[in-house]
Amino acid sequence: MSAVLTPPIESPDAADAPPVPAPTRRGNRAPASAPLEPRRWALDLGAVALLMLVPVIGFWPTFDGPVVLLPGLGALVVGLGIAALAALQRWGILLIAAAVVVAYFLLGGLFALPHTAILGVIPSVETVQKLALGVVTSWKSLLTTVAPVAADDGHLIVPFLLILVFTVITTSLALRVEPPAWALLPAAACLALQIALGTSQPALPAVQGILLAVVAIVWLAVRAAWAPTRSAVALSSTDEQTEDRRHLLRRMAAAGGVLAIAAAAGGISTLTAPPHEVRYVIRDVIIPPFDIRQYASPLQDFRIYVDEYANEPLFTVTGLPAGSRVRLGTMDTYSGVVYNVSDSSSAFTPLRSNMAADVEGQRADVRVEIGQYADVWLPDVGHVDALEFEGPDAEALRRATYYNPSSGTGVVTTGLKAGDSYTFSTVVPPAPDEADLAEDRFAAVEIPEPEAVPEKLREVAADAISDAEAKTPFEKVQALRTYLVESGFFSHGLKEEEFSPSGHGSARLGGMAAAEQMVGDDEQYAALMALMAYEVGIPARVVMGFHAESSSGQLVANGDNLHAWVEVAFEEAGWVPIDPTPDEDKEPKDQTTQPKTDPQPMPLQPPPPPKEEADEPPLVPDDREAEDEAEPLPGYLGVLLAIGGISLGTVALLLAPFVIIGGIKASRRRKRREAPLPADRISGGWDELMDRAVDFGRAVPVGATRYEQSAQLVATLEEPRVQSIAVRADAGVFGPGEPTPEEIEAFWAEVDGVVGGMNRKASFWKRLAARLNLRSLTQGSSLTKRVRSLRETVSARRKDG
Repeated sequence: MSAVLTPPIESPDAADAPPVPAPTRRGNRAPASAPLEPRRWALDLGAVALLMLVPVIGFWPTFDGPVVLLPGLGALVVGLGIAALAALQRWGILLIAAAVVVAYFLLGGLFALPHTAILGVIPSVETVQKLALGVVTSWKSLLTTVAPVAADDGHLIVPFLLILVFTVITTSLALRVEPPAWALLPAAACLALQIALGTSQPALPAVQGILLAVVAIVWLAVRAAWAPTRSAVALSSTDEQTEDRRHLLRRMAAAGGVLAIAAAAGGISTLTAPPHEVRYVIRDVIIPPFDIRQYASPLQDFRIYVDEYANEPLFTVTGLPAGSRVRLGTMDTYSGVVYNVSDSSSAFTPLRSNMAADVEGQRADVRVEIGQYADVWLPDVGHVDALEFEGPDAEALRRATYYNPSSGTGVVTTGLKAGDSYTFSTVVPPAPDEADLAEDRFAAVEIPEPEAVPEKLREVAADAISDAEAKTPFEKVQALRTYLVESGFFSHGLKEEEFSPSGHGSARLGGMAAAEQMVGDDEQYAALMALMAYEVGIPARVVMGFHAESSSGQLVANGDNLHAWVEVAFEEAGWVPIDPTPDEDKEPKDQTTQPKTDPQPMPLQPPPPPKEEADEPPLVPDDREAEDEAEPLPGYLGVLLAIGGISLGTVALLLAPFVIIGGIKASRRRKRREAPLPADRISGGWDELMDRAVDFGRAVPVGATRYEQSAQLVATLEEPRVQSIAVRADAGVFGPGEPTPEEIEAFWAEVDGVVGGMNRKASFWKRLAARLNLRSLTQGSSLTKRVRSLRETVSARRKDG
C-alpha cells in the first residue's frame, strides 16, 4: 500500500493571518545610525572625562597649585557638552569648530582670565583682546617663564584651550567612530603636549599612568562586550540571552585579567624605575641658563659711588615702608679679590608673579625712577612679589630681567638708564627684636667657601667672641660687630680724609686686621665681618644698598647714603641685617695709617776737590804731517770707495725702516719687561704677545678682557697655551700678593715660546711684513692698555694698600 501525499490543509483564517517572520540573526539588528543607548553615552563620556583628567593633573607643577583645576575642569565639561550636542544634532566639522571658538571667547574670561572679566564672569574688551592674542602668544609666554608660573599673567589660557580642543576631538571620535580605540589617539596627543609644555617634575606619575591604563582598558573591554555578536545558527530568544550573558562574562573575565596584569606591570615598573631620571621638556631648551658670573660685583663700585655721586641723584624710591632698606646686590661668594653675587642659594629666573607668596610681613607697592644710575643691578626692597616696568622699553626690560628670590637680587642684562621706571609689590618682614634673636639659632644655609681668607681673621674672630664671653648665636654675632665698631675707625680715603685704600681683597683686609688702627668704610668692614663670621661657623653674606634716613617713604639714592652691611641667617628670624661699620665721625686719633716724610736738616758738604787740568790732545800739525807723509791713494781705489760708500748708504737707507721700527719695538719690550711693579711686568708680557699677534695680522678685540682676547686667538693661532697665559696674567695682576721674579721669568718665557711659534709657522715674507707692521704701535696695545687701565687701577691700589 503506497502512501498518498496530500497538500497541507489550510485553515480558513490562514490567509488573513500576518506572516510569521523568519528567525532573525544578530547581525541583522538595528543599523549603526540608530540613536545610542543611554549606557553607551554614560560609558563613553565618563571614559573621555577620566582620560582627559590625566593632562589636567599634569599641569599642576607648572602652576604649583590647584589654580589650574578651574580652567582644566571647565574646559573638560564644556568640551564634553559641545561634542555630545554635535553628536545628537549630527553637526559637521565646521559647526563644531565654530562652537569651540564661541565657547572659547564666551567662557575664557571665567576660566582663564577672571581678573579681566566683569564680575569675574562676563568677558570685557580686555578679556577678548587677551584671548585673541593668547591663541598665538600664550604658548611662548608659558615656555619662556620659569615655573611655577602665575595665573594672573595669562598662562591659564594654555591649559584651557588645550583641554577644550582635545576634549571635543576625543569625545566626537568616541561617540561617532567605530572602533572606539581611535579616540585614544587625540587623548594621547593631548597628554604628550602637556608633558612637553610642563616641567621636568611630573605630578603623581604613578597615579596618572595607572588612571590612563585602567580607564583605556576597561572602556575598550566593556565596549567590546556590548558589541553585537554574530551567530551562524538561529537561536531562540532564551538561548540568545543565555549566550549573551556567557559571552559578556567571558569578555569581562578576560578584560579583568588584562587589567590586573597591566596594573601589576605598571606598579613594578614604577617601583623599579630610577628615582632621579631626567625628564626633558621644551622649556629646558628654550630658556638658556643664566650665568651671574659674567657681571662684576656691585661692591667693586662702592668707592666710585661715594666719590663721584655723593650728591648726585642716582634714583628715587617712593612708597618705602618705614625702616626698610633698598638693596642693590647680595654677595655671598669671596674669591680672595672681591665679594660677588652667586646663584648658590637659588637660581636667577625671569620675572614672574607670586615670587613672595610664602613670605609674611608688611606688603607695599614701591616705585623706582632711575636718574644717573647706569648699571645692571636692580634696586629693590624686601621680598619682591611682582614687578612691572613702565615706558616704551617696558617689554624689553622685562625680558632682560632676572631675579633671585632667595637673595633678593635682580639683574637687568641690558642695564638701567636715565628715564627708566618700574613699580613692584613687595613684602617686608618685620624686624626681629633682640629678645627673639637671643633664643634663635643659626639657619642651615649654603654659603660658598671663601678663598684666600687672611689667616689673621680666624684668630681675631675667636678672640672677639672669647673676650665677650659670648655663648648664644646672637651673642657671637654681637661680639664680632662690637669688636669692629669699637676697634675700627672710619674713612673713605677721599680728599682731606685719612688714608684708606679702596677694595676688599685679601691683602687689603689682612693688612687692615693686623694694623694698630683699623681704618676703612662700609666696603671693608662688611667684607671683614662676613669673613670673620664664616671662620667661626656663622652663616653670613654681604649686602650693598641704601638706607632710608626718614620715615616719609621716599629715598633719593646717592653716594652719601650708600652703605654695605652684613646679613646673618637665623632659623626663625631669617636673614637679619647687621651694621659693623663704625660711626662716620669716628676718625683715627693718630695718623699712623699713612707714612709721612720726616725731613732732616741738610748736613754741610765738604768743599769739592781741586780740579785737575786735563791732558792736552796731540797737536794738530803732527797729524797733518803724518797725513802729508803718507802716499796718495791710487785713482781707481777712490772710485771703488765712492761706489762702496754709495752702495752702503743706499742699503742703510733701505734698512732704516727696519732698524727704526725694530728699535722702537725692542725699546717697548725692554720697558715692559723691566717695569717697576711686578704686576706691570706680567701685564706687559701679555701686551707684548698681543702686539706680536697684531703684527702678524691676527684680529685682537680692542678693549676686551684678556680671557676674551685669548678665546679668539686660540682658534686663529692654533695655540691652546694662549688661554693659560691669559689666566696666569689675570692671576698676576688681580690676585693677592705680588708675583715673584721666578714667576715673571717663567711667564715671559712662555710668551716668547708662543711668539717663536708664530715666527716658525710664518714664511719669510710674512715675518718681514710683521717686522714692518706699525699697527701695534698705532692702535694695538696702547688703546687696549688705556681701556684696561681703568679696570686695573683698583687692583693696583689694593696691592699698594
